[in-house]
Amino acid sequence: MTGISRRTFLRRTGMVGGGLLASAALTACGGSSGGQAVSSGKVDLGVWTHDPGYVKTFTEMAKKLTDAPGGKYDYNLKFTQADSEALVTRMVSQGAAGTGTPDLIGIVISVFPRVMNGGIGKQLLLDLDSTIAPVKNDLLRTAPYTIDGKLYALESDTCLSVLYFREDEFKKNGIPEDVGTWEELAEIGARLHQKTGQSLGMVSTGDNTSVTNQFLQLLLQRGGGYYDEGGNLILDSPEAVEVLDFMAKGVASGFLISLPDPYGAPNTAALKNGKLIATVMPNWYNIYGLQSYVPEQKGKWRMRNLPRFKGGGHIASALGGTGFAVLKDKPGTTAATELLRQTYLTREGQLLRFQKGGFLPTLKSLYQDQEFLSTEDEYLGGQRLFDIYTPASQDSPTFYQNAKLNVLIEALGGPMLETLQGKKKAADAIKEAVAAYNAKKGG
Repeated sequence: MTGISRRTFLRRTGMVGGGLLASAALTACGGSSGGQAVSSGKVDLGVWTHDPGYVKTFTEMAKKLTDAPGGKYDYNLKFTQADSEALVTRMVSQGAAGTGTPDLIGIVISVFPRVMNGGIGKQLLLDLDSTIAPVKNDLLRTAPYTIDGKLYALESDTCLSVLYFREDEFKKNGIPEDVGTWEELAEIGARLHQKTGQSLGMVSTGDNTSVTNQFLQLLLQRGGGYYDEGGNLILDSPEAVEVLDFMAKGVASGFLISLPDPYGAPNTAALKNGKLIATVMPNWYNIYGLQSYVPEQKGKWRMRNLPRFKGGGHIASALGGTGFAVLKDKPGTTAATELLRQTYLTREGQLLRFQKGGFLPTLKSLYQDQEFLSTEDEYLGGQRLFDIYTPASQDSPTFYQNAKLNVLIEALGGPMLETLQGKKKAADAIKEAVAAYNAKKGG
């Protein structure tokens, strides 16, 4: 286990703000290339990940499988940790050299488009369709890791976005906890800000990824998106204009606070001084955000499903994620696939990942499982988490990917920031971004 926190790793990936490292000095590459497939007994597997949480869960499951009576494999895992972009860069270069690739690799959702390019995923990664067949209809979040209709990675967390709020501050200011729509909450937030200087949400004014991530959560909730199932751009939509305009008006009224970094010191300060008393974030923000930044506020925070937009949409959204893939045609491929299956596609594995790393189930049926349903969170005042997560899992939008996602983020970030700063109309910003994307995507 390293001393680097999960939050630190998240900050180095496309899931949150900050630039991506082009390369890294990686050690313990693990995984042999060539040779006869290992069908039983001792097997060495190289596992590459950006997140120490996966080190814990895979290590524990490997030990369980090794120690089980009649266990097929004696697992020996060799971990490499670095940012996700660097890991994928190394995997591709090693794949071209025909040696030194991992057996298992975690690919952050925003980095996965890299393996959608040029047939990389098909050449290096195992098609997992047969592995998921027994639970296919029960499995959540497969779309982001699908290439030409086939699944190449298993999602680690549903990353459900909820509204976190300070219960004490809501009571103090007479704000109902069950406000039905975003439009109503925006009106309440504007009045609150005028009275107290507090805000009920945030937007980022930092790097393009952070700026667009906040927009993406609300866009998906509203029923829009970046791409459709076929990978066609659908950003130029009434939903996109509505959401961006909503955010810009929220900033102007004070309902939303502008922060250069939604995960850094400015955000922590806004939480500590009570200027930010509500925010839309995924489930992992509870542990790696609130509990990390403001542990002294334990018992004061609660969460609820998102208010709906008057125009329609969902009660939940999602942000972030990591898909684990198996490298194909290696001696350890079969053993790695079994380790992944046991860790990700069984009740025992899903419960282990939830208990050890806070990763929400990716099997629909487990949102009705009593062991999950009975889970209470002391930081959130003893709140039963799955009273919120279960309905959210049933009404969460689908996020579709495209190999040119990075081009879209770069095209959208600038115009969107100008809109949030009151310098450009939302409709003009969306059209400008689409035009820039179409001009650059072939490059």
